[in-house]
Amino acid sequence: MKIERLSQDKIRIFLTSDDLNERGIQREDMWQEIPRVHELFTEMMDQAYSELGFDATGPLAVEVFALPAQGMVVVVTKGKYDPLHSEPGDEEMPDEVYEMEVTMEANDTIVYSFHDIDPLIEAAHVLRERVTENGSLYHYNNAWFLHFSAEDFDDSLHDSLVAVLAEFGGSSSVTPAVLQEYGKTVMADRAVAQICTHFDRRA
Repeated sequence: MKIERLSQDKIRIFLTSDDLNERGIQREDMWQEIPRVHELFTEMMDQAYSELGFDATGPLAVEVFALPAQGMVVVVTKGKYDPLHSEPGDEEMPDEVYEMEVTMEANDTIVYSFHDIDPLIEAAHVLRERVTENGSLYHYNNAWFLHFSAEDFDDSLHDSLVAVLAEFGGSSSVTPAVLQEYGKTVMADRAVAQICTHFDRRA
């Protein structure tokens, strides 16, 4: 579980598939009112307070994004308590008011990050041999990001692609739109083949 602050009142939590499996939660459970999900949400808020000092009391807006083969992204935004809409006699701010907004990723995209160039080069050579010569490469926040869209690979190669990327890099919650807008496009297409052409595989 990785938590990062987006603003004073907003955080982003990245849950890997392993995070969900360890807690007995399926991705489709995330927008259901079941105890396991509430326990996970409480755990996330406790960790957010411990790591970032993010106080989750009061009204919260929660957006859930499904990232195929990578896990889930949960964006939590603190709202403002409006006493004009409270019931008579409710003089205190409620401890928990959640507004759940569920958003599914429309595209089956895969994004993995590499904080060093060497594992990226190694991953590219393995991918070229086993999976695909497609992909786009970006540089953002001092890291390299390898992005594959749905048309870059056959469904039958999906698991193999993810397995190689997970061996050398880390799954990322950064979306392609963020990479394109705020990052530097290093290789817009055929990134795997270009990396292999320009960089020899490490011994």
